[in-house]
Amino acid sequence: MKALRGHLVDLGPLRRSREFRHYWIGTAVSGFGGSMTSFALLYAVWDVSRSAVLVGLTGVVQAIPLVVFALIGGHLADTRNRRTLLIWARSGQLAVSAVAAALVITGHHSIPILYAVIAAGAALSSLSAPVAQTVPPMLLAGSDLAAGLAITRLSGQFALLLGPAIGGILVASVGVGACLVVDVATFGAALWGIRALPNRPPARVRTDAATPAGELLAGLRFVVRTPVILGAFLVDVCAMVLALPAALFPVINAERFGGSPLTLGLMLPAIGLGGILAGLFSGRITAAARQGRIMLISCAAWGAATAAFGLAGSLPLALLALVFAGAADTCTVVSRGTIVQTATPDELRGRVSSLDFLVGAGGPSIGDLRAGLVAGLTSGAISCVIGGLACVAGAGAIAGTSARLRQWRLTPAAPRGRLGA
Repeated sequence: MKALRGHLVDLGPLRRSREFRHYWIGTAVSGFGGSMTSFALLYAVWDVSRSAVLVGLTGVVQAIPLVVFALIGGHLADTRNRRTLLIWARSGQLAVSAVAAALVITGHHSIPILYAVIAAGAALSSLSAPVAQTVPPMLLAGSDLAAGLAITRLSGQFALLLGPAIGGILVASVGVGACLVVDVATFGAALWGIRALPNRPPARVRTDAATPAGELLAGLRFVVRTPVILGAFLVDVCAMVLALPAALFPVINAERFGGSPLTLGLMLPAIGLGGILAGLFSGRITAAARQGRIMLISCAAWGAATAAFGLAGSLPLALLALVFAGAADTCTVVSRGTIVQTATPDELRGRVSSLDFLVGAGGPSIGDLRAGLVAGLTSGAISCVIGGLACVAGAGAIAGTSARLRQWRLTPAAPRGRLGA
């Protein structure tokens, strides 16, 4: 029993840090609301338009504010009070959801209005994302940071898995507006959690001589000139661009499993289930010192599981491969976050986090495009296998050329930063 406890998720950060505990609770609760709202708004666009094209355009509507405001958020996180930024951003998101709920409930929601709501939500979410990423390393250090990131990832996986399901029930029984009302309430929990954070000055003082563009370039130069950070970014690009299988699910489902929507509906949850299981049994992973090695092995495992999914001839084997892929993905995300946040000085964390956010947000879109193009020339299964094996080779190449990343160690006595602006 004691050996099993060592493998379970380490909840120590929740016990040892009151600030992190409150912040995590608020973030976890609001994550469910956000997941429900994403589902509900997509459904609302479809319900009003009955157009697959207009539903697909929601991705474009989100893309521009996502890029622009993430970069702005990274700059502000390094020059302004981070606690204050989060309060304003979450308050703005609460207001957007409240307005959207009122419009939907009263029947005044057209496609342009829904697009405006989606764009505003994306702008505020991406503005706050780099700021939010800087919070855990300010409250936790060493293996506590890795454990805290694993707990945060676990709650996020539950939200992604259960949020749309609960949202579907609410939409079917009450309507889209109910999801938005719940989202408003959950932002109240987020604000409660943020108020527990220490109210400290900026990580560094902004100088008039530094332009926003120059500040952002300084963050980019740091990433490029720091082998450990650059290697971590390349691992994420390798995994997302080469081996993301989601776009191939409908194709492989039709090629191998009869095209039933029931089987298709099992594939994405299988990845989520793997992520949850990895999070629940992350104790040994987050306590390990060699996070660089864990990240590289996990990236290769993700690629291997993706290739196995493409080769699987039966649905149970295919779903099992996706469960393993989801577990590997969670291990990669936790170890990469630990490395990036620990190896980045506090005065640069906002800008580096904004670049990390953009890689994570943009990589899947490029990966879907690559997967689709290769599948068009070959087949869904072959595209999946090629991408998975290329990811394994890419992880090996990064490991072979980045000794610092391969040898990077997490020390329990890692210095804490300051929770700044």
